[in-house]
Amino acid sequence: MATKKIKVKKSKEKNKEVVDKVKKSKIKENSKKENIQKKDIEKMSGQNEKLYEKKKIYQGYLIENKVYIFNKTEAEEVYDIGCFGKIKDDKNELSLEEALLLMKRNRLKVFKNEKEISRDEFYKYACSVDAEFPWKYTVYEELRNRGLLVRTGFKFGTHFRVYARGVKLKRGPKTLKEHTKWVVHAVPENYTCSFPELSRAVRLAHNIRAKMLWAIVDEEGDVTYYEIIRKTP
Repeated sequence: MATKKIKVKKSKEKNKEVVDKVKKSKIKENSKKENIQKKDIEKMSGQNEKLYEKKKIYQGYLIENKVYIFNKTEAEEVYDIGCFGKIKDDKNELSLEEALLLMKRNRLKVFKNEKEISRDEFYKYACSVDAEFPWKYTVYEELRNRGLLVRTGFKFGTHFRVYARGVKLKRGPKTLKEHTKWVVHAVPENYTCSFPELSRAVRLAHNIRAKMLWAIVDEEGDVTYYEIIRKTP
């Protein structure tokens, strides 16, 4: 009987050793998992910090019908955001449409007479110096939100030159890809014009191998585009 008790005792000790080993291995596994989870959390938080990192807000100065960024470095940085403005004499010259869009995207603060002005104040001012601003800006913003590159079409007698999605203009000679794809003129839905005016606009677009689009803005602010083409017999 004594011998049997000893065997039972030994088997209990062995079982205890096995249980202890299993517990230790589980503790190691759990600590490994915790370390991996910590690293994942740290990695994710780092990515989130980059994702939600505050973007730089620039300062522009409203002078007549343009907004200027005088700091040379900042002038170039604003241009590189998405070809905003025109670099001239180490400063960036923004159109009213470009400036308002950058204000709405929280990338630009505008000052007039050394005092910061709100978006509403800027909009009212822009409308006072340019009667066409309401529909010009509506079309400009709509095109930009489509991911298209939009530049002034002033020298072609129209409102905007538009480039294909993904194009980024470089300073200097232009490549074939950087060629203007559309010439866009913004008008309200009650706009009227003569046939010679239509013909002149189309001819100008054809001269630079671009398509002529009329952007009609209705009272709700929706934009409809009409392509005008020239047909010869």
